[in-house]
Amino acid sequence: MPFVNFEHIAREWRCKFSSDSDNASLMAAQAKLEEILPEVSSMEGVASVQRIVCGGCHDFKIITKLPKAAFEAWEKAAFAPEADFLAALKAIPGISAVETQTYTLEEVKMNKKDCKKHQEKKEKEQAAKAKDEKPAEDPAKKLKKVIKEGGKRGVEIEGAADMGGLQFFCTSVDEPEGSTDLLMESVKAMNAKSDPTEEERKGGSGHIGKMVFSAGVDHLAIVAYVPEEKQGELVCAEWLTKVLSMYGGAKTVSEAKDYCVGIIPSDADKGVFPLKIREGLILEANNYLRSKGLFPEDDGDDDDEMVFGDDDFPS
Repeated sequence: MPFVNFEHIAREWRCKFSSDSDNASLMAAQAKLEEILPEVSSMEGVASVQRIVCGGCHDFKIITKLPKAAFEAWEKAAFAPEADFLAALKAIPGISAVETQTYTLEEVKMNKKDCKKHQEKKEKEQAAKAKDEKPAEDPAKKLKKVIKEGGKRGVEIEGAADMGGLQFFCTSVDEPEGSTDLLMESVKAMNAKSDPTEEERKGGSGHIGKMVFSAGVDHLAIVAYVPEEKQGELVCAEWLTKVLSMYGGAKTVSEAKDYCVGIIPSDADKGVFPLKIREGLILEANNYLRSKGLFPEDDGDDDDEMVFGDDDFPS
């Protein structure tokens, strides 16, 4: 048996007994066992002879265990006194399903020394794993980073859109790490009104429709935003649905006239990885806008396609 070592083989004799007449058939089977038990117990090399009785399923089993060499010798002797014992069982009223089975049987209980070694190894592995794991980031600090990145990106989007005369913009951000809740906060930070009294401008792109992507380990998160004044030209849910339709398993998390949220799960078997598919989906989002006359036409030069990811904006 590959990869499973064994030194002992067991032969099982089993039957079903009836509970009628106060388990008379069980008592009779036990009596027959006692008749052959001395012979079985005295066989060369016998390691153990065990009896199993289950009152629930009415099983009566005898299991004889021997080292491999001794078992093979017993097998050549037709497992005597097996034939006589099974015939005696079959003759008992209320006994049924008389069967035999051969299998390996090993004691696998660990001794105290080995248990201690195993526990020490487990503790070392857990300690090493804990050391390597990245500690969970404080949610408040994480949200602060998300809002900061979103606010800064909003300013950059406003500038880039104004220069290109764009009404809509597609991009990606890092900090949400695929969290739809955090990505929503990021987009809201992009759309927040700029405070002219602040030293560093934030947001300011609320008048620009946008689709923002964030790659996580398990999925790609997407938030689509259409400002109120542009909702007559573009339906937010339809825009998101078009992008999600590119991959099976994608789903809409929430939808409204202004904000819609969706995810596309990772699927290693199909080669679907958030970072890998992100840029192609940005192009797809732009193409949908182009079909609506809401994005500049592609003149055929790939270098002129307006796709903005994290690398396009300075940190």
